[in-house]
Amino acid sequence: MNLLDWWYGLVGLSIPAVVIYTLIVTHLTIMSVTLYLHRHSAHRALDLHPALAFFFRAWLWLTTGMNTKQWTAIHRKHHALVETEDDPHSPKIYGLKEIVLRGTEYYRASATEETLEKYGKGTPDDWWEQHVFTAHSFWGIGSMMAANLLLFGSLGVVIWAVQMLWIPVLAAGVINGVGHAIGYRNFETPDASTNIVPWGILIGGEELHNNHHTYPNSAKFSVKPWEFDMGWFWIRLFSIFGLAKPRSTGPVVARQDDKAHIDMDTVWGALNDRFRVMSRYAESVVGPLAKLEIRAADAATRRLFRRAKNVLCREEMLVRERDRRDIKAILESSPILKTIYEKRLELNAVWAKRGGSREDLLHAFRNWCVEAENTGIQALREFVVELKSYTMPLARSPA
Repeated sequence: MNLLDWWYGLVGLSIPAVVIYTLIVTHLTIMSVTLYLHRHSAHRALDLHPALAFFFRAWLWLTTGMNTKQWTAIHRKHHALVETEDDPHSPKIYGLKEIVLRGTEYYRASATEETLEKYGKGTPDDWWEQHVFTAHSFWGIGSMMAANLLLFGSLGVVIWAVQMLWIPVLAAGVINGVGHAIGYRNFETPDASTNIVPWGILIGGEELHNNHHTYPNSAKFSVKPWEFDMGWFWIRLFSIFGLAKPRSTGPVVARQDDKAHIDMDTVWGALNDRFRVMSRYAESVVGPLAKLEIRAADAATRRLFRRAKNVLCREEMLVRERDRRDIKAILESSPILKTIYEKRLELNAVWAKRGGSREDLLHAFRNWCVEAENTGIQALREFVVELKSYTMPLARSPA
């Protein structure tokens, strides 16, 4: 091989072609993480054909050196202990800058034997894992570097470097950091997760992080009509060829418009879909009533009421000191907003009874609906009508 061959490699691609190739292979790495490691291994939301699962595992060995059991265990621990001192990578605990810049270090620090044993169950432990993928993790990335140098010459080093940095930057930094600090929230989950952008393309749908934390066992991350999950696109495509099968795409509930009574099916249906129920409460009850109060308020109070929907519906752990002052001022200035705020807290308390007896849960749910109707607030009455329409599809609720 002469000097010119070394510079351009065996393939001799142009710079634009190299850029396209790099985007393709990094996208493949992202898909391996989101489909295989995340949705299939960590959450069991997706079944993959063994051949496709093995391909993703081998590709990750070549491009990242990541271990399935390690990644799975750390991610499960993140969900189990989210936003606590034991969360492997919470920007609420360690700071956004720390996670964005040093996310990989926090990831490695969490890979203890205790974590792997407790959260890593059900991951591959075959000959390939024992003798190749785990035993010789650096062989993969070394082989990829050699292949890049042979094919692309000196540019192969750049391609390899991008491949090596792609997951640490986008996953360990952006998703674990920015995805718990900046963005919008469809659901008030008991954590700080956000949807970074509504179109999950660059990071395979992982951008829709709040949606995922709301329904972690769903193979589909998009929930709104305007949201796009690239990972779900590939799942649908693989499904056509029998290579993938989603286990879940969210809570299984049904609505029956003419249903006017409350039974356990109503409770189970609303409970299963409680995050959407509370999101609907914000949109159909708090939002419209706050707008009415804004119209009737003076200039000073109007500025306060403009924040009402956001602060009155915010997850408790995300309420800042300024928010608490605003909430107190809003409740003192508006009896109707005070009522719907208190009813929201009471409804959340009903959901908290899901670990108790059926009778207590049914009694608490019925009482909340009666009290909401008795407030005389039309928006609350209409909301109760919606709640009564919930039921369980096909089968009855569990005993």
